[in-house]
Amino acid sequence: MNKSIEVLKSIYKPYRYTICGKALILNTTSGDFVVKEKKEDKSIRDLYSYLSSRSFTHFPSLVDESRNDVNVYEYVEGVSMPMEQKALDLIDVVSELHNKTTYYKNVTEDEFKTIYDTIKENLLYLEKVYNDFYERIKKEMYMSPSSYALGRSISKVFSALAFASSELDRWFSIVKEQTKKRICTIHNHLSLDHFIKSTDAYLISWDDYRVDSPVMDLVHLYQNSYFQVNFEVVFSRYLEKVKLSEDEKKLFFILISLPQEIDFSLDEFSTCQKVREAMDYLYLTEKLVRPYYAVEQES
Repeated sequence: MNKSIEVLKSIYKPYRYTICGKALILNTTSGDFVVKEKKEDKSIRDLYSYLSSRSFTHFPSLVDESRNDVNVYEYVEGVSMPMEQKALDLIDVVSELHNKTTYYKNVTEDEFKTIYDTIKENLLYLEKVYNDFYERIKKEMYMSPSSYALGRSISKVFSALAFASSELDRWFSIVKEQTKKRICTIHNHLSLDHFIKSTDAYLISWDDYRVDSPVMDLVHLYQNSYFQVNFEVVFSRYLEKVKLSEDEKKLFFILISLPQEIDFSLDEFSTCQKVREAMDYLYLTEKLVRPYYAVEQES
């Protein structure tokens, strides 16, 4: 990549360049450009061609893909806006992406069983992690601050695990008889940082795109932005534009309800922060999920 960057500098002759995460921004007299490393198994040109054929054009132009290791994109300068408004504009674009690329593929029970088994395995792993933690702190004469904080809220963790486990069984009972599954092109790395609004709206950083359930985009967006915005409003906006089936909504709620794993090898201050973040995540997730089940019970 370094060799290609040096070549690009000689071509574009930037008067300034800035490293921004995994990207390099080149400011030149002929325009501004973004240089990003290529992923061998992803063709951005093929993706852009397909999206354009579906009348979806919310992506920055690909200026140069001729090099083996990097792509060069146009640089888009975004406007400043409130975070909540940005989230709504983002979900409008994501809804359009999902609607315009949706199709239904034939599936067998085995495909759903693989999803079930993968989530179940993760649930059992998390249950063991937190059971081991609970057994350990019961033997401590003097708890550390992080152990005390998590111990006080451990029931919330086990409640989330129980909910996800029971809903997973219900989800599988619905889908195991189905022969078709909705899939679409998903960004697969959605966050507010990967959305830019200027004269148009742009999704950037498509390196992880794939064809999968639209639910996966919602899960990634929630996990990346749950603390920044009111996701209840964002999710409601999405449901106005994309009609998720009962099993798709259940899968979304199951996946976001999985508790975060806490790294107890960190220093005590950092561990306390992680515990607080994990508990905040569970409380906010419960607040998002609960109304949908209240309506279900009433009906």
